[in-house]
Amino acid sequence: MAIEMIMPKVDMDQETGTVVEWLKGNGQQVEEGETILVMETDKIAIDVEAPGTGILDGISANPGDVVPIGTVIAYILAEGEDLPKKPIESKEPVLEIPESSVPAEIEISATPVARNMAAVHGVNLAVVDSTGTGGKVTKADVQAVVSRAAKPVDPREIYATPAARRTARIEAVNMGLVRGSGPGSRIQVADVKGYLTSKTQADFAASPQIQAGEVIPLIGMRRTIAERLTASYQSIPHIQFTVRVDMTNFFKARNDYNELALKRGDDKVSVTAVLVKLVSMVLTDHPWVNSSLIDDKIILHKDINIGVAVALEKGLIVPVVKNADQKGISLIAFETNDLITRAREENLNSADVKDGTFTITNLGPFGVEQFNAIINPPEAGILAVGSTTSEVVALPDGTIATRPIMRLTLSADHRIVDGAVAARFIGDLKTTLENPILMNY
Repeated sequence: MAIEMIMPKVDMDQETGTVVEWLKGNGQQVEEGETILVMETDKIAIDVEAPGTGILDGISANPGDVVPIGTVIAYILAEGEDLPKKPIESKEPVLEIPESSVPAEIEISATPVARNMAAVHGVNLAVVDSTGTGGKVTKADVQAVVSRAAKPVDPREIYATPAARRTARIEAVNMGLVRGSGPGSRIQVADVKGYLTSKTQADFAASPQIQAGEVIPLIGMRRTIAERLTASYQSIPHIQFTVRVDMTNFFKARNDYNELALKRGDDKVSVTAVLVKLVSMVLTDHPWVNSSLIDDKIILHKDINIGVAVALEKGLIVPVVKNADQKGISLIAFETNDLITRAREENLNSADVKDGTFTITNLGPFGVEQFNAIINPPEAGILAVGSTTSEVVALPDGTIATRPIMRLTLSADHRIVDGAVAARFIGDLKTTLENPILMNY
């Protein structure tokens, strides 16, 4: 009897999944437990295993399709078995560019990058084997014709992480040329990016990946960001409070931590790690800021789980440091470094991004001095961290001096957090950051 393969549910609040890549095709033999599909939730990429042994057939969801959870997307058949009579239909239509928007003189379907590369190298697109969706010629297809460094390798035969496969597909890297550094020589994102810097790949790096006029479907993480931030901005009355913080003692304390970390062989303590620790400490005295409004009930969270916003090329993700108030600065430094690294490598799991109660977003490294952040629901607050700049300040004794000043802006849900409550929190946070010795008090 045919075994149904459905779009799996990996998160409690997940309603859809996006097909990223099929590692096996129709008619191919698969083994139970073998990874045959890479799907993406609104947060992370997931390897999906075959639910049985047999021949994969009836694939109905293509890369890029957004499919409701529980929808049958393929079957696994026994030898000689036919597909069920009822056809499998994708419940989400595939985004297509109207034919009227495609120039009539273009007979070969190809991506802009592939077309540019073919023109540079004099490749006739008509003789290029296409592997893209709908028979479209991709950059990788043209590169396979041009490159003589190695024979084209079927990516499904390569041992690699989903994030590495995605990066390789976007950057048109022949994964057969990449040496893996992970367990069992599994190819990681860093391996693919390292290969991109080689001379062979550099010849093709000049072509832009996204060009004006290109149509990009709003799916996966990007769609979720759009929906959640729109809902947050429209339904949550935001109130903002900004303070100027003298970071002199903060940076001195961080340098002391790093000297100690160096002696112990621990991870370097980042500004983010110290902020996570100090913010969690202050939140212990301000439970209303560490709360959520869910189904007309205000939940004052027992745990203090700090989300750290990490910018990715395709959007934003917020891994969470759990029970930050109960952890030492060394452990927090290790966890934040690990979470941020894995977030940028797109190697987080669902547990890494769950149960946040308060979020920190830092645009200081981008030179932004001050900004207002949108609350990450159902949390009650988010802290926007700006860059540190040297400013002239008046000291208590009346003298003038130059000090490193950072601006922090708290956005709070005014349905839960009163103005005075938010003001006391941001005031206490300013005091703590200017006197980090209070961490050990």
